[in-house]
Amino acid sequence: MTVCLLLLSVVALTAAVPVPRALTRAVWPEREPVIGLWAWQCLVATVLLCCLTALVLGTAAVFHTVRDRVFAPAPPSVAAAYDLSTAPAWAAALTLLLACGAAWTTAMLARELVEARRRRGQTRAHLRERAPELPAGLGAATRGPLLVLEDEYPDAWWMPGNPPQLVVTTGALHRLTDHQLDAVLAHERDHARAHHDWLLHLSTALATGFPRIPLFAHFCDQTHRLVELAADDTASRRCGHLTTALALIELNQHRGVLSCASSHRLLGERVNRLLEPRPRLGRPRRIIATATAALVPLVPLLILFGPGLTALA
Repeated sequence: MTVCLLLLSVVALTAAVPVPRALTRAVWPEREPVIGLWAWQCLVATVLLCCLTALVLGTAAVFHTVRDRVFAPAPPSVAAAYDLSTAPAWAAALTLLLACGAAWTTAMLARELVEARRRRGQTRAHLRERAPELPAGLGAATRGPLLVLEDEYPDAWWMPGNPPQLVVTTGALHRLTDHQLDAVLAHERDHARAHHDWLLHLSTALATGFPRIPLFAHFCDQTHRLVELAADDTASRRCGHLTTALALIELNQHRGVLSCASSHRLLGERVNRLLEPRPRLGRPRRIIATATAALVPLVPLLILFGPGLTALA
C-alpha cells in the first residue's frame, strides 16, 4: 500500500491551495490561453489519474480475485514488489472512500451532461418559437448553421449540439460592421472547433461535486476565462485586435461592459487585453510550457509502474 499512499500524497500536494493559486496568479496563461487551458487540464488529469490508480491498487489489496486478475500477466516478483498480499486494516476504508469519490465524480459528470442537454433542448425550442417563419416549401434544413433572430439587442452565440448552430440577432447585424461581424463569427466558431463546451461541462461538474477542493474551483473559474481569451485571440488574428475589441463593445455595451461595477468584469478585461495586446511567448517557451504540462500526468504512472519495473530489472 506504499504506492497507494504515494499517489494520494501527490493528490494532496496538487489539489492543495498553493499549486492552483500559483497557476491562477501566473501571467503567462493570459498571453497563451490555449497553453494555459492545457496546463489546467494536465493538472486535473494528474489528480484524477492518481485517484483512479490508487483505487485500483486498493481494490487489488482488499480483494484477492481482483489482485489475481490485475497481476495475472506479470511474474510473481512484480506482484510481490507491491506488497498487496497483507492489506492493513485501513485499506478497506480507504478503498471504499476512493470508490465513493469515483462514483460521485461519475454522477456529477452525468448530471452535468443531462442538464446541459435539457437546457439545450429548451433553448432550441425557444429559438424555434422566436425564429421567423419561412415561406411555404422551405424546410428547417434550409436555415443552415446560422440563425438570425429578430431582436433589438445585439447578441451572438454558438449553440452546441447536433447540428451546432450560430445564432445572431438583428440588433447585432445592424450595429456591427462587416469586419466586426466576421470577428464575432470567428470567435464563436473557435468555441465550436475547440469543443470548449465539453471542457466547460467537465470543469463545472468537478467544481459542483467537490466545492471544497481549491484545484477544481480554480479550474472552473480559469476555464471559463481562458476559453474566451483563446477565442478572442483567434478572432483578433483573423480580423485584428481593434476590430475584435470594438465588436465586443458593441455587443455588450448595454450590459455595462465598461463599468467596473458590472457583473461582466471579464468583458472589460477582454476589451483591455485586445486594446493593449501583449506579445505572445516565444516558440521555445511555448514548447517548454506545453511539454512540461504534458509531463505532469506521467508522475502517477511512474509511481504506479515504478516497483514493477524495478522488480523486472
